Amino acid sequence: MANKEENQKMRAAQMQKYSKVVQLEMNNVKIPEINSHEVLVKVKAAGVNPLDILILNGSIRMIADYDFPLTLGNELSGVIEAVGEDVVDFQVGDHVYTRLPVNKIGAFAEYVAVNEDAISIMPKNLSFIEAAAVPLTALTAYQALYDVLNAQPNAKLFIPGGTGGFGAMAIPIAKSMGLYVITSGSERGRSRTLSIGADKFINYKEENYADILSNIDYVIDTLGTKEIKTELDILKPQGKLVSLKALPNYRFAVDNNFPMWKKLLFGLVGARLDFLASRHNNEYRFLFVRANGRQLQEITNLVENENITPSIDSIYNFDDINKALLKVSTGHSQGKVIVTF
Repeated sequence: MANKEENQKMRAAQMQKYSKVVQLEMNNVKIPEINSHEVLVKVKAAGVNPLDILILNGSIRMIADYDFPLTLGNELSGVIEAVGEDVVDFQVGDHVYTRLPVNKIGAFAEYVAVNEDAISIMPKNLSFIEAAAVPLTALTAYQALYDVLNAQPNAKLFIPGGTGGFGAMAIPIAKSMGLYVITSGSERGRSRTLSIGADKFINYKEENYADILSNIDYVIDTLGTKEIKTELDILKPQGKLVSLKALPNYRFAVDNNFPMWKKLLFGLVGARLDFLASRHNNEYRFLFVRANGRQLQEITNLVENENITPSIDSIYNFDDINKALLKVSTGHSQGKVIVTF
């Protein structure tokens, strides 16, 4: 296999530096070689995410800083072409999907080498295109609910702006845990959101959630820093808020084993939000989603059992990767943007 790999090239969409301009170069690079715990996946489809834009423009380099040239792309579906000698649970021909490890991204390429502990067998009820839309949002929801919030049945969860791709995964996962789920969004998202299990829907143009909600156990913030104070105000004492969009804090740096200087820095950055939370005896947390094959397998089971399907906004050919990124960067997509190979 190694000799074959050495002679073969693949196409990869790469960035050469951090840039505000949404433009990747299509390059011919070597097909990656796999170590004993990795598999080589022929990529069938990849999800295009706001996270890709944040990496491109350098917004998250304090959390994850990359060497260049960097092949971008965080999640994919595909078929295993080769397995390392110590890989036990997967074999050639398996249909898999993954959120790639933060330090080894590169989904916008024809092949990717990925550690076996980051992948899962794909849900049988999904196509490659649909499966590529799942790992990042589903793992974010899973990690927010299980790992960070330690959410308990019958508790009340509010997801502001839950009509997009994140809500499409978070609502069914939360319902499977026995939570009462409230979400807000524009009117056109109402019927879909209720159909996948939301208990209450708030049209944000006609109603202000802050006037309606109180005594909420958990909030998953998808809107960012400017909304945190209002979201904290609707929590009951001892309630928890986890943000996917606002600022990291000291707790986040500790949880991720960052060096001391980063702990201090993030402590400063998140101090105001920690203070706002502590005034009401609440807890503020920040989440940056990690690869986890075991959790993804749980998600596979749930997706199959509940017949969950992600909402797809648009599908682009790999050659049009920059158009796909542009679409995501404008923020007007209803559901996931996917590139196919």
